[in-house]
Amino acid sequence: MPRVDLVIAEAAIELIPRELWGEPDVVSFCRRRKKDVRWTLLDSSYHHRAMRRLSDGHRRGRPDIVHFTLLEALGSPLNLSGMLGVHVHTRDNRWIRVNPSTRLPRVYDRFKGLIEQLYREGRLTADDGTVLLEMEESDLRSVLEELGPGQRVLLHESGEDMEAAIGAGSVEADGMKLIVGGFPHGDFGPEVLEVVDVGLRVSNHRLDAWVAVSRALCLLERHLLGS
Repeated sequence: MPRVDLVIAEAAIELIPRELWGEPDVVSFCRRRKKDVRWTLLDSSYHHRAMRRLSDGHRRGRPDIVHFTLLEALGSPLNLSGMLGVHVHTRDNRWIRVNPSTRLPRVYDRFKGLIEQLYREGRLTADDGTVLLEMEESDLRSVLEELGPGQRVLLHESGEDMEAAIGAGSVEADGMKLIVGGFPHGDFGPEVLEVVDVGLRVSNHRLDAWVAVSRALCLLERHLLGS
């Protein structure tokens, strides 16, 4: 069993909403890429003008945040030692379970294609039948309950210093549910803040999600791996 579960919460991953299907930027993008608009990820790099119509549009359409963060987590010594569980919870209440042995594409467009396939099929497997990625509908509270006991720690720049908290024993590294935001702007919503036990910071600065995760995992490795 993993001794730390990483959860990328409120991840800015979703399919293009129906209300944008007829927008010129979206239509031309899907035509050029020969993609079915129903199964295409929203991406602010290409759909930013259309996204002005969306509520909370400044927090949406950033699959790259999840891509970078997953690459950091899956390549970490903690994961390679079999001690890390990796999960994504999207803003549209999808839970993506990531097999720790999964080798994600390094190329961003290939990663997006993989997630689009996951939305269509719900499960992606290797040639030997091993499940690599699996998606189901679930709210964050249910995800955390299914992951089992352990302190629910929110990575946040206003929290207590993480290294000091672990060193003083006020936070247990073993069994931790480590929650990081997967969105570009703003703060966590109440559905996240209501389910966490404590906030910890790894810097006094607001960091990109993948940087924060990398620093947090390094701290945990010192305590759990002695390195």
